[in-house]
Amino acid sequence: MIKINENYLKLQASYLFSDIAKRVAAFQQAHPDKNVIRLGIGDVTRALPKACIEAFHTAVDDMAQDKTFRGYGPEQGYAFLREKIAEHDFKARGAKISPDEIFISDGAKCDTGNIQEIFANDIRVAIPDPVYPVYLDTNIMAGRTDIVYLESTAQNSFIPDLPKTPADLIYLCFPNNPTGATITKAGLKTWVEYARSNKSLILFDAAYEAFIRDDSLPHSIFEIEGARDVAIEFRSYSKTAGFTGTRCAYTVVPKDCMAYDNSGAAHLLHSLWNRRHTTKFNGVSYPVQRAAEAIYSQEGKKQTKALIDGYLANAALIRKEMTGLGFDCVGGDNSPYIWVNAKRDSWEFFDLLLNNAGVVCTPGAGFGKCGQGFIRISAFNSFENAEQAMKRIRDALA
Repeated sequence: MIKINENYLKLQASYLFSDIAKRVAAFQQAHPDKNVIRLGIGDVTRALPKACIEAFHTAVDDMAQDKTFRGYGPEQGYAFLREKIAEHDFKARGAKISPDEIFISDGAKCDTGNIQEIFANDIRVAIPDPVYPVYLDTNIMAGRTDIVYLESTAQNSFIPDLPKTPADLIYLCFPNNPTGATITKAGLKTWVEYARSNKSLILFDAAYEAFIRDDSLPHSIFEIEGARDVAIEFRSYSKTAGFTGTRCAYTVVPKDCMAYDNSGAAHLLHSLWNRRHTTKFNGVSYPVQRAAEAIYSQEGKKQTKALIDGYLANAALIRKEMTGLGFDCVGGDNSPYIWVNAKRDSWEFFDLLLNNAGVVCTPGAGFGKCGQGFIRISAFNSFENAEQAMKRIRDALA
């Protein structure tokens, strides 16, 4: 008889954002005339930059002519995009990353989940708490049981401490999802040194690096000396340029980065990921990659920055208003997320805001034990909706 992978039975019954969607749907069914303002899931609301749209149209026209038509492209991504990434995202910040160390994909969520396939099941995995659920769930699906939770609390400024027991695989995300916390170069250097000392590997999720406005903060782990030996980095255009519905991201696997077999022999992770990538992925479409390339043009950079500045203005407003209501907050300055100490059960506060204000947030308990008592508010909406949401919340809490 056909059998299931019983590791799936160890997962929570449903994904966090599915639970939220069900509660919102039930509320809207009961209150069809109520306009709900969504500040929960981290989906963007603004149109793609004009430069990206123009490049998209040109690339679609290319597909309409035999002489410019593109079929299967390189699974790792077209050189025109990989070269732009290496030049603008890394070399411009002093990080030595070459184009052939960059793998174009359809999402950082996919990559952070898929990457763990190339590692053994009997490793110890260190995961922050609270955490983006994909990190934990994909390891549970793979059958990994030796998981160390790195508590991120107000006491450590939501920057997890080094694990007390050696960890083999370490997930880090900065600017952090869900807390919005950022890490300094000195703080990130501590993690790189730990990984080098323990032959560990850091999976560094930098999906929100474009929101950093403090020039002293690192945008990439590869700005830290020695990181090429012990880190893989994930980036996304979803929040950077509004590609949530367009799907384009990339992963950086340096050729210096090693992992080990049972005999202790070292193997290039670049080769292993390339093998997995080419076997299970046929590449991102040519028009999408041309649209992503346009982000790096002069106009594209200007337009993308304007998008992010708009979301950061929302974040600043939300943090100011929630702080004014007496809540302690983190994030909202170099991040689109505001992490709010709700002073009560996360789901209770979620229901209060939904039912009394018609505003959707994300309950922190869905991100882990240390998220209980917090909510995450997303800045991904219009400024007018952010203002209206804050007014509704003020009225609901009065």
